[in-house]
Amino acid sequence: MIVGYARTSTVEQEAGFEAQLKQLRAAGCEKVFSEQVSAVAATREQLEAALNFVREGDVFVCCKLDGLARSVPHLCEIDAKLEAKGVSLKVLDQAIDTSTPTGRLMFNLLGSIAQLERELTRERMLVGIAKARAEGKYRGRAPTARAKADKVRELRDAGVRPAEIARQVGISRTSVYRVLTA
Repeated sequence: MIVGYARTSTVEQEAGFEAQLKQLRAAGCEKVFSEQVSAVAATREQLEAALNFVREGDVFVCCKLDGLARSVPHLCEIDAKLEAKGVSLKVLDQAIDTSTPTGRLMFNLLGSIAQLERELTRERMLVGIAKARAEGKYRGRAPTARAKADKVRELRDAGVRPAEIARQVGISRTSVYRVLTA
């Protein structure tokens, strides 16, 4: 069976998401798992479901390596799961097919290059943020708990429990405790 996996980081990337689904259908995928969730999310439920679904002899297809894994170790972890099940991996945009020796070589090379690219992009982003901060153009996210500190203390003085304070004020219980111990 040919099993596909499509992912974009956000729901705003609808065109890219639809393009992936179309590409996977054109590649003959009989079942497609898809999600719109950040790569750094703790769990990507549809990826895990797809990896659990595939069986020996299946082909697992995705459009891009960077859409599949968040790092080289994560990519290797996914590859090990697929290999242990006797499943080959095809990456459409990079024409990778791990069922061949050349495809396996390209898989490893391009996985490393994709991680380098992500790290360089993040580095450039952090440099840009630092520059914007120095110029007074970037302030970051406003601290919500500190802005509501007076209300938190007022409710605590009225005998309201921390969990209820968090619900009423719209902040986490941890933030409530942080305000109360400051």
